[in-house]
Amino acid sequence: MTDGRRFTAREAIGLVADGFRELPVKAGAYAPDGPLSWQGYDASRARAAERTGEEESVVCGRAMVGTTSAVLISFEFGFLGGSLGERTGDRLEAAYTYAREHRLPVVSLVATGGSRMQEGMRALVQLQRVARQSALTREAGLPQLAVLRDPTTGGGWATLGAGADVILALPGAQVGFAGSRVRPPDADPAAYTAEAQLAVGSIDAVVPPEELPDVLKLWLRLLTRPSTTPAPPPPALGRADLPATGREAVDNARSPQRPRAQAYLDAYFTDRVSITGDRTGGGPGTGTEDPGMLCGFGVRAEDGRTIAYAAQTGTATRPTGYRTAARLIRLADQLGIPVLTLVDTPGAANDAEAERQGAGAAIAELFAAVASSRTPLTTLLIGEGGSGGALALSAPDNTWATPDSYFSVIAPELAAAILKRTPDQVTETADELRIRPQDLVELGVVKGVVKGVVKGVVKGVAG
Repeated sequence: MTDGRRFTAREAIGLVADGFRELPVKAGAYAPDGPLSWQGYDASRARAAERTGEEESVVCGRAMVGTTSAVLISFEFGFLGGSLGERTGDRLEAAYTYAREHRLPVVSLVATGGSRMQEGMRALVQLQRVARQSALTREAGLPQLAVLRDPTTGGGWATLGAGADVILALPGAQVGFAGSRVRPPDADPAAYTAEAQLAVGSIDAVVPPEELPDVLKLWLRLLTRPSTTPAPPPPALGRADLPATGREAVDNARSPQRPRAQAYLDAYFTDRVSITGDRTGGGPGTGTEDPGMLCGFGVRAEDGRTIAYAAQTGTATRPTGYRTAARLIRLADQLGIPVLTLVDTPGAANDAEAERQGAGAAIAELFAAVASSRTPLTTLLIGEGGSGGALALSAPDNTWATPDSYFSVIAPELAAAILKRTPDQVTETADELRIRPQDLVELGVVKGVVKGVVKGVVKGVAG
């Protein structure tokens, strides 16, 4: 090890896994000096092998990561900069094929400078080969996780790295499509770091080496436990009495004392991990982020099952939030993991910047993800249900409500304004909209109103 980011391939494996068994290497040899007859290429490979003890730029095998058996792909940057050549492609294809045959997740420990120049286009087309294997593995419902070491650039970042379902990175690692020697001379080097990629929502977390083993173990534990049983709705944490009027329902939902999503997630899960960003440039350091949408996977306290979650926190939901929730639901659907959504928003953000960020398209994307999901979805309305911005996150046939919530086609104040009613008619309008939890049950919009826990059983009332 050097600075905590530069590990050899086998050091990286040893950091996160036990009992590593290398996969058999497919027989195959290069023509003299490779497919381009690049003078001195054989000698370069020989020196790299002597220096690193490896025969290629990747080491692939099977190992235990905590209690989960996985296929590991680890890059050796000391072997020609961890570059991808034809024989690298052979090893990667074999590793992915083995993972599908044995129903195992794939963990890539990436450290690469890109495609191998001495093999020209024969090296570059290995990216298509890797992308195909990744797509087949995704279709098989197997998770792919990447750990970005230093450096992760070029095609290795654009396939094994950025193409993974969950992406972790070591602090300070150089991460970017352009390597340090091919960037514009005035490029800001800070933009090509793990921290910068986290800020724009391209990776899920920056994890120190000493924490990586436990974090990776938890991720694999969570993503390898499919289930066909829907997530039960959480019990209500707030007030138990139903509102007498529509105005009271609105006031209860808007009360500062009402429990928010964080409290529900804390009560529902023991351990949980978060996904970050929408993978389209919306992240926590861009000005487009949405802290009002929490997404991730957790261990349900009651039975230890993995449940995915997407939860609004009471603010107007921004486009990045909708796209991140859609990403979460698609991933859960791919892996066969049930989803719990918590609805709590006055509505979608409607400022000019939200429109510039594609609010309509983002909401449409979430509606589509919910509508096409094959894994069971459960929704609990825990506060405000403001129009389509709330409905987009709701399960069409499995939505529940707490006593201190409401759902409305539009806020009563806005409805009154549109109907040209005076402010003193807002209360009447709220009643006419029939937005109380018990109204929603009668209208068939929600299945029931959840109550608190009584002897470990969630009690619900219909009406």
